[in-house]
Amino acid sequence: MNPTIEIAKLLATMNPQIGSRNYLPLPVIGGIDQQSAWYAALQRIEQIQPDVVVALGESAKADCVYIEMRAVNVRDSRIADNAGLQLRNDVVIAGAPDTHSSTLPTHAMLHACLSCGVPAQLSTDAGTFLCNEIMFRLLEHVQSMTKSSAHFHKFTAGFIHVPQLPEQARLRGGPSMDSNTATRAVHAMLEAVTVNLIPKVG
Repeated sequence: MNPTIEIAKLLATMNPQIGSRNYLPLPVIGGIDQQSAWYAALQRIEQIQPDVVVALGESAKADCVYIEMRAVNVRDSRIADNAGLQLRNDVVIAGAPDTHSSTLPTHAMLHACLSCGVPAQLSTDAGTFLCNEIMFRLLEHVQSMTKSSAHFHKFTAGFIHVPQLPEQARLRGGPSMDSNTATRAVHAMLEAVTVNLIPKVG
């Protein structure tokens, strides 16, 4: 059970005002092997060449929507991923910068989320597990490819954490948000992203 899957299903029934959207569930597996989340994400990115990539993840501790502003080059997991790998005090990408900042219009996204009645805040801590890893790899990929290839299709990227579902909270405690509310928030933020960025990408 993961709220991001439910959100993606609901978003797929909603028409964006500008452009189109494409959704991809990712496996909870780190690294770059063929079964990893990053491998799946990169294949889809290369296939459709998006202008914007917004990754979603669940945080069982989140009491509102968190718009992540920074990813760190650290992989330090208190639990193993779904492939059984648990990295401690390691880097996401050797030789990469210590941090990368979201290139999404985070303040506009925050305003959009609050305006539709859903609590949200900006965050500078995406953790050190797979959510942070995906965000870091997205931003490092754009930066490194921009430097190395004049023909690379540059995209804007970032990450949003949503709270767990009420069904999950009943089992393990903690705050929660129902999927309809979370979807309303994500839809509003995606609309804010397109309004603010699509004309400027290139």
